[in-house]
Amino acid sequence: MTSKLAVALLAVFLLSAVLCEAAVLTRVSSELRCQCIKTHSTPFHPKYIKELRVIDSGPHCENSEIIVKLVNGKEVCLDPKEDWVQRIVQIFLKKAEKQAA
Repeated sequence: MTSKLAVALLAVFLLSAVLCEAAVLTRVSSELRCQCIKTHSTPFHPKYIKELRVIDSGPHCENSEIIVKLVNGKEVCLDPKEDWVQRIVQIFLKKAEKQAA
């Protein structure tokens, strides 16, 4: 009876290891590329932005990326070279500094 239990436990362990490996590979493969295919170019008011993420350039992507989540739940990529986008990033940095203080 113990050998059957040992085999069952080994099978469960191997199955969980395979599933964890697949989850990690899926996450890594999605992170090793640029997130933004095209960028939104029309300026809009920062009040419509719920969240802002800045992803620096690196081995995954040669471009810096700015991704905003709007209040309606939609995610939009912004061109970091645009003046209006740089102003929005500065606004969010000032908000973060105020919240940290």
